[in-house]
Amino acid sequence: MTGSATKGSQMGTLAGKVVLVTGAGRGIGRAAALACAREGASLVLDDLGCETDGSGADTNVVERVRDEIAALGGAVVASALDVTAADAPASLTQLARERFGRLDAVFHAAGIAHEQSLARLLDVELDRVLDVHARAAIRLTRAASAIMQEQPEGGAILLSSGQNAFVGQRGQAAFCAANAAVIGFVRAAALDLRRHRIRINALAAIARTRATAASPMFQSLRADSLTPDQVAQAVVYLLSPLAADVTGECVGAAGTRVYTMRLHESTGAFLEDPLSPAQIANAWSEASKP
Repeated sequence: MTGSATKGSQMGTLAGKVVLVTGAGRGIGRAAALACAREGASLVLDDLGCETDGSGADTNVVERVRDEIAALGGAVVASALDVTAADAPASLTQLARERFGRLDAVFHAAGIAHEQSLARLLDVELDRVLDVHARAAIRLTRAASAIMQEQPEGGAILLSSGQNAFVGQRGQAAFCAANAAVIGFVRAAALDLRRHRIRINALAAIARTRATAASPMFQSLRADSLTPDQVAQAVVYLLSPLAADVTGECVGAAGTRVYTMRLHESTGAFLEDPLSPAQIANAWSEASKP
């Protein structure tokens, strides 16, 4: 996938497709929107234009990306709705249908940054993280899939998650919970939506963005490593017919590395009945061995 579709070309991987991208104003969302446009998609963009903590709003953020895509010759419409608003998913999906007559793919890239120890985590902070990263993802999937079910071709949905759902991260209890919720939801939704030819996956991306640039892991890396543009190629793949058989997965993307992340079950140990805590303790190393 080269992203080489030229202005006016209909030969890209997403030619004829209508793609909705939330969080499209910056970072991975912006890179993915531009990559989808270069591959021939028509775009519905949404970004509140908030700060990394979710405060504030600026419509210029998403409008700049809209103008970039228009300059490429792409068909595009922009919105600055808050994805956590109850009516936002229906409004965005209907905007796609009203403007372009259909909705083929969704990438929920909207997100905020938050770090707080568990003991100091406030309910309002927990709710905001869960609202943006988990509840909005579920509601957007519900609204988009209702439209996609009416289309013989179905559609594709990609929801942002994170590796910390599997490995944890200090000061990120709310994020880990939200990201794990997304992965659990994707696994269940993939089973529900398969009969409608709708694919759904989670994306666990590592990239240098305004929310991550200050983190220690990026301080020793070249500025041109782990870029949103690299992640965007994985997004295009997962939204395109090239990934027609991929659903229910958590796909990792970091630089030029693409991989899947999955839970595993240990072989376990078969103990004697009646079972006792002491018996479990004695066999724990065997029971928990991969």
